[in-house]
Order: sequence, then structure tokens, then C-alpha cells
Amino acid sequence: MKVLNKIAAITATFALAGCLETAGTLTNQDTFAAATEQNTLIQTGQGGSAAYLQHLSARFRAEVPTMINFDFNSTVLDGEAQRVLRLQAEWIIATPTVKFRVYGHTDKVGGNSFNQRLGLRRARVAVNYLVAQGVPRNRLEAYTSLGETQPLVNTEDRERLNRRTITDVVGFAPGVSGTDFDGKRATVIYGNYYNNDPIVMPGSIEVPG
Repeated sequence: MKVLNKIAAITATFALAGCLETAGTLTNQDTFAAATEQNTLIQTGQGGSAAYLQHLSARFRAEVPTMINFDFNSTVLDGEAQRVLRLQAEWIIATPTVKFRVYGHTDKVGGNSFNQRLGLRRARVAVNYLVAQGVPRNRLEAYTSLGETQPLVNTEDRERLNRRTITDVVGFAPGVSGTDFDGKRATVIYGNYYNNDPIVMPGSIEVPG
């Protein structure tokens, strides 16, 4: 806890000194803040790794739009969908300890098997766009189609709100587990931030001793 308290104090000093960049821009400091937060959650016994994943999922839903919508019988990403996916990509890249899943949905027009395939195609399009924005593909777990089975609006007619994909936290990133979060990990990530080095994926961090 001494290490965490010291790191938290240094972070607060940076914030007071005006070191934060423009709101909406994800930086190394954002990544370090997330590392401090995750260590605090684990070490203070607030439910362990499952609670940490739930916490990050809630943060993702609160801070970034998780849904994009499609035209009827279409998998084309319009300008708004691309904007939302870029916001998702920034958030995912800045939170390297977890992986995400993209769920594809359709409205109820058409047969079940057709809509199942269409939902999967929409999920794949969203995943490919996230990857093109720099998200490692191995942090996007197998995209899933829920077809027409979970409509937001219960209607048999065409409904844009039902033609969507949803992105959410699904688990820890490859090479990362809930037991990985301790003061040593936060210190290493902080060292990278302080020296202005690239943030290393937590699963690849080598901690001496």
C-alpha cells in the first residue's frame, strides 16, 4: 500500500501541475491512472478480479458509446458508426488488461437463420474496423451473433435500434489474469510513463524477483 499511496500522490501532483492533456485525448497518464485504479481495487479486497472486470465494463459503458446501428439488411458502417468505433478503439487501446466481445444483432424482419448470419457479418465488420484503428485482434474475442433474439424494441417491423452491434468487456487480455495486479505491476507501468517509454502490454511485463 505504501507503493500505491506514493504513486497516487505523484499522480495528483502531476494533475495539479496542469500536466493533463486536452479532455477526450487518451495518454500514457490515462493508462497509468487505470493501472493504479486496478491495483487499488484488487488490493483493497473489493471483490477481486471479477469485481474489477465488472467495474471496467461499467466504466466502458459510461464513458464510451457501446452501440452502433445499421441500415436495413446492411453491414455498411456509416459516418456515425465509424466515429463511435474510433472512440471505442481509443478506450480499448488505453485499457490493455482486458479483452472485448462484439455482439451482432438484427431486427425481426426475415428468417432466423438469415438474421443469425447477418448479425455475425455486422459483428465482423465492427471488429475489423476496430483492428484497423490499432486494437490488437487477440483482444477482441470471437464476435458473436445474437440475430433477432434480443430486440431493443419489440416489433416485427423494421427497426433501426434493433439493427446494431454492442461492444463490451468479456475477460482479461491474453497473458493477463486477476492475480497479476499488485504493486510491482503498477510500479513498472509508472516507470514506463515517467520515462516517456511506450506502455508495455501487462501480459508481457517482466517483474524481477
